[in-house]
Amino acid sequence: MHAPDTPALGLVTIGQAPRSDLRPDAEPLLPGIRLVEHGALDDERFDGEAGIVTRRRLAPEPGEAPLVSRLRDGGSVVLGHAAVVPRMARAVARAERDGAAATLLLCTGRFPAVEATRPLLFAEPLVQRAVAAVVGDDPVGVVCPHPDQAEDVAGRWSDVLPGTVRAAGADPYAPRERALAEVAEAARALTGAGSSWLVLDCIGYTEEMRRAAARAADRPVLLARALAVRMAAEVVAAFG
Repeated sequence: MHAPDTPALGLVTIGQAPRSDLRPDAEPLLPGIRLVEHGALDDERFDGEAGIVTRRRLAPEPGEAPLVSRLRDGGSVVLGHAAVVPRMARAVARAERDGAAATLLLCTGRFPAVEATRPLLFAEPLVQRAVAAVVGDDPVGVVCPHPDQAEDVAGRWSDVLPGTVRAAGADPYAPRERALAEVAEAARALTGAGSSWLVLDCIGYTEEMRRAAARAADRPVLLARALAVRMAAEVVAAFG
């Protein structure tokens, strides 16, 4: 337990909090930092008929690249940006009311500016710029949660990396064994196509999935959640 005056980092997921899948990997990177978790969909229902209506209301609009996030029960949901942004803004406000010195948005999608009174860190630019500083002009393979995201993800990464970028899908929210198998398969496919580095480009990918990708591909694997959390810890320390 942390004392109430311990520096706090807000963790805002576009799905539901708490993110029990994230804490085992994040907490060792955040010594002395209290975590404040909120989700954009914390007040939404996903059971029964209400859940069908909720999923329909949150679905991507025609032509919109999908987002994928975790629900509190361990399941997942496919979202559109337009639906999630106002809910995300309310979750950021709740994190700040709970004392967050800075808030990290737990999604590597691209979002418009969100109103905040303290530093609001978007995972995508944190991860992309860190990767760009490491890989140089080497070809990079990016693993994303949904195959329908692959074209959009490859395009966004190509904006910041000078080398060839390829993308492939693997669901981090599938049952454990299937998720590990999908990540390994995507890693093999990307390295077989010529990628020298791999990036697991979703907060849902775990350290265990990083190890599965590295074994399958025999290439260095960069993990989005680790890069984003390490940077966020530095920001909180600056205000501590």
